[in-house]
Amino acid sequence: MAGPVPAIECVGASKRFAGKYAVHGADLVVEPGTIHALVGENGAGKSTLLGMISGRLAPDEGVVRIFGDELTSAGPRDSRRHGLVAVYQELTMVPAFTAAQNVFLGQMRSRGGAVLDAAMRRRYLELCAEFDVHIDPDTPARDLSVSQRQIVEIMRGVQAQSRVLMLDEPSAALAEHEREVLYRILNRLRDNGTTVVFVSHNLDEVLLLSDRITVMRDSRVVVSAPRAEWPSKQSIVQRMVGRAVVIERRTEFPPLGEESLAVRDVTLPGVLNGMALTARAGEIVGLWGLVGSGRTTFFRSLCGLERRSTGGLRLGGEERPWPRSMRAAVAEGIVMVPESRRHALVMEMDATANYWLGRRGPGRGLLSPRREREDAVRDATFFGFDRRRVQEPVRTLSGGNQQKVLLAKWAGHRPRVFLVDEPTRGIDVGAKAEVLASLVRLAEDGATIVVTSSELEEVLAICDRLLVVAHGEIVRELSTRDTEVSVEEIVRYGFGEGDAA
Repeated sequence: MAGPVPAIECVGASKRFAGKYAVHGADLVVEPGTIHALVGENGAGKSTLLGMISGRLAPDEGVVRIFGDELTSAGPRDSRRHGLVAVYQELTMVPAFTAAQNVFLGQMRSRGGAVLDAAMRRRYLELCAEFDVHIDPDTPARDLSVSQRQIVEIMRGVQAQSRVLMLDEPSAALAEHEREVLYRILNRLRDNGTTVVFVSHNLDEVLLLSDRITVMRDSRVVVSAPRAEWPSKQSIVQRMVGRAVVIERRTEFPPLGEESLAVRDVTLPGVLNGMALTARAGEIVGLWGLVGSGRTTFFRSLCGLERRSTGGLRLGGEERPWPRSMRAAVAEGIVMVPESRRHALVMEMDATANYWLGRRGPGRGLLSPRREREDAVRDATFFGFDRRRVQEPVRTLSGGNQQKVLLAKWAGHRPRVFLVDEPTRGIDVGAKAEVLASLVRLAEDGATIVVTSSELEEVLAICDRLLVVAHGEIVRELSTRDTEVSVEEIVRYGFGEGDAA
């Protein structure tokens, strides 16, 4: 007797860009009512395969079927007609629409031509309760944080009541407690018969959630097997990259230099409550807190992006004026590497052009194209970027390579202080190891690094000290040089359950 019709079936699916295969001959079967993970290094072809399944891209070769019906057009409408909804890592929100309106984007409720605002608002608040979040329904999307936008996008997919829900890095911008809520919802959807396909670089959640795991490498599907056949994260990594990759904790801590940065009484009404931080040359200070704790706002305040913020600033032992613009902060030697690559890079420009963006102008001299390219190559390769790709459009690069371009762009300013927000968000384990190692090298060269990440273990792997942020305040300072720090203890302080330092 034949088994159930697959929810998704790809047979020999291929896609080329500029004559090069992004996906080559992919065979994939996703059983209905299961959670199926798709993993691989950045550039392995995962997002392209997702795009063909969702109808966003048409395969050049092969076929894609949804519940036995072949997709016949390149467009989300065809896949939606088959009950498939996709939520991409590049968020698709209308900035001027409210959070509630974005949840119902493309599925506005109406009767007799009149939009039923009250019904949508009621349903929106129900979804917020299910997700255990508090996002004002009237807040414009442009004013939401990255994690709030991600949650709103996922709420839209759940609201659509699709037969198949596809998610690209759904938890990358979420805090730990938000991830747990997401996992609970995905399990409930699966139990109710919805098929879930997700791409993730978080191998802990892959092992936790999946019924089946498919690995891609170099544009091909290399293996697909039930969860029971994957004993550990390392077993997945070895199939992903063909080698063992481990993010090792630092064991060598060179002597630190003099104080390079000191900020005090950093205040932003309703968000930051007198935060203070000091750091020395060659030091990596980790800043960790839950989403909404104020860690990113603290970075933005130091870089002049929060005009209402106030505070005191000392650089290299000298008092300096509080930055009122990013230009002023950069002039003082402070740069911020933001969490959103898509908003920080011009995707149609190549890596070289992005490297120089904002640094050309009157009084800065002219360089030959060759010299510009050489300077870009020098800094980009420091972060592990492939020098042969500096003239490719950034949009064609993997997330890991985009992150390396972004780091190189700000390193080109030769700052004394790097504020690095979510440096490993949405990149694969191999690229994570390279990016984290490059931050350690920057510190060894004398820079001061302040880094924040949702991946607590990664921060602990590289930092000299960890500062825990909760409710706009530093609530705990922990040395990681000489002692093992308990993750459970840190999370407890992050929730405000410990004693203040």
